[in-house]
Amino acid sequence: MSNIAIIPARIGSKRIKEKNIKIFCSKPIIQWTYEILKKSKIFSDIYVSTESEKIIRVCKKIGIKSFIKRPKKLSGDKIGIREVMEHAVAELDKKILFKNTCCVFPCSPFMKIKNLKKALKLIRNKKDCIVHTVTKFRHPPERSLFMKKNNFLDVVNEKNMYLMTQDFVPKYHDVGQFYFSHKSIWSKKKDINRIGIELFPWEAIDIDNIEDWEFAKILFKLRKRNNF
Repeated sequence: MSNIAIIPARIGSKRIKEKNIKIFCSKPIIQWTYEILKKSKIFSDIYVSTESEKIIRVCKKIGIKSFIKRPKKLSGDKIGIREVMEHAVAELDKKILFKNTCCVFPCSPFMKIKNLKKALKLIRNKKDCIVHTVTKFRHPPERSLFMKKNNFLDVVNEKNMYLMTQDFVPKYHDVGQFYFSHKSIWSKKKDINRIGIELFPWEAIDIDNIEDWEFAKILFKLRKRNNF
């Protein structure tokens, strides 16, 4: 039995054009992610799931050899990662024997090998769990504000504004790096158990828009320069 990494990479990103193959600090961003996975030496193969011939061409140039051709109906804005991974696992099940899958998002240049290894250890002999990285909200989301016309602010919940920040239970959010699990997780229709690996805020950026992209470049260069 083996561990397989699957990178879901569609071409049609709306907020950042062709985000998954866009040059990030001198390389296509997917290359940084692939090189981390390859260096980890815990995957028998690394696949890219895509509908795009352009992405396949870029990936071949950087050394990726294995692909899962994704139907265009699974490449739209409203398609969730569950559907994409369910398709990928089903396709691989026709060809190879494997036990675990690591769904790795292509824009993950901050991913750490030690966290991949920790996740693998956590799911060992567990078919009902998925492990992914998270970080803590820096301010309680219960005290959120929203902005109306002319920059007027309103509160989501008035009573929460009179509580101290330490009165709230810490909340966490997914940072969009990877999901490590037994392959059967992706065909389950019910809720699944989640295990989180907590990261510091500077250890990951979920790149959704151009502001995230530019901030990620600054942080990436800073971390490289200072080796942290």
